[in-house]
Amino acid sequence: MKTPIFEMVVISGKGGTGKTSVCASLAHLASLSKKPAVLSDLDVDAPDLHIILDPEILQHEEFISGHEAVIRQESCIQCGTCKTICKFDAISLNNYTMTIDPLRCEGCGACTHFCPSKAIDFTNKNCGDWYISKTRFGSFVHAQLKAGEENSGRLVTLLKKEAKALAKKEEKSLIIYDGSPGVGCPVISSLSGVHLALAIVEPTPSGRHDFERIAKLCAHFRIPVALVLNKADLNAEEAKSIMQYSSEQGHYFAGNIPFSEDITKAMVARKTITETDSVIAESLQDIWVNILSYMDQPKKSKNFIIQA
Repeated sequence: MKTPIFEMVVISGKGGTGKTSVCASLAHLASLSKKPAVLSDLDVDAPDLHIILDPEILQHEEFISGHEAVIRQESCIQCGTCKTICKFDAISLNNYTMTIDPLRCEGCGACTHFCPSKAIDFTNKNCGDWYISKTRFGSFVHAQLKAGEENSGRLVTLLKKEAKALAKKEEKSLIIYDGSPGVGCPVISSLSGVHLALAIVEPTPSGRHDFERIAKLCAHFRIPVALVLNKADLNAEEAKSIMQYSSEQGHYFAGNIPFSEDITKAMVARKTITETDSVIAESLQDIWVNILSYMDQPKKSKNFIIQA
């Protein structure tokens, strides 16, 4: 009988809410429990989970996506047709040589099609790299998109596919994804098909606003939401307001994390808070227990029912 795989993505409305710290702590607790997980960092534009996990790379692959135009100078007759056609001002004539600025080229292929001497190749584009690694908490699938490159959503989809294949191979029943902040393309790709979105929220007016945005996005894709209030004791009024909104929307409450400088100290030491003797570790342990409870039972929400 195949082991069912539960997929959970940790998200936040903006960067800096403690998403990666919580994700790494849950990965640590999972490794100590009966539900060890496969881990994956889906924040491909600015990944940072590897800083805490200190991975040993086992497999390295290039991420090829899209195309870019490259001029073969020996075949180019400097007619200027490509420069005239290009709508992105990516082609220029310098010292009797046609050149293409790769930062401006959008990979549309118009120059390649209309070049009279067929001197422009339309090559596959290396947009980044992805890896399968080993960490002290288990297997880890991660990537790094090159600066300014697109197709982050496609790379996220690739990482999720590889993480699921690895979970099946290792007979793991849980995948923990560290998602991107915000509500953009990589976040939408991160949410696709998962069983739970764990939202890390700070008790501020902007935190409530950001939480409402990601909660509505999850509702659109029928993804259940679990709330974690980080630095929950800094603003009791906002914390109460966020919890009330979450309850009204039928979201699951996973727990609170009080403010503590211990979290920063753990990050500097490249450890999770649960690897230290900080009292804050108890809050993460309670959240982990609540998540396990959620996974083990069918959950109802305001708009739909899921079976973990």
